[in-house]
Amino acid sequence: MPRIVQLLASPVHRYVGRPADGPAPAPPGELVEQVRLRAGLGIVGDRYFGKPAHRDASVTVIAQESLPPGVDLVQVRRNVLTAGIAVDELVGSVLILDSGDGPVSLRVHRPANPCAWMEVTIGPGAWKAMRRRGGIRCTPLNDGTLRVGPVAVTISG
Repeated sequence: MPRIVQLLASPVHRYVGRPADGPAPAPPGELVEQVRLRAGLGIVGDRYFGKPAHRDASVTVIAQESLPPGVDLVQVRRNVLTAGIAVDELVGSVLILDSGDGPVSLRVHRPANPCAWMEVTIGPGAWKAMRRRGGIRCTPLNDGTLRVGPVAVTISG
């Protein structure tokens, strides 16, 4: 059964400057059990919430199957970690997730391509290994809540 494995809502940017300098420390509490989404704005409390430059990419989703063992959202800086959903194949679709509080519709705009930071946060070779498997960038189409745990999944055009 598909699952939401982890959720991340971080108020700070950690990947600033050059990757060789390393990321800023993670703030406490950025991994959460639930997130609130607002249509067109993103995840309440996240660093990209309501930012015009990120309007089509305010929520990022990645499949656990794309990550090396032991790697989680803290290293890849995506918002939603799923299991059992082939998210990288969904560009151009609407991903509808219901974790028990009603459906949340996410318009999938484009891939969330990996960057040079992956070499630092995951390890050498990660950037190349994650190409075409870095997740997706989405916009929420409605207000709602996502929670860690089992999730019903619907894909529409």
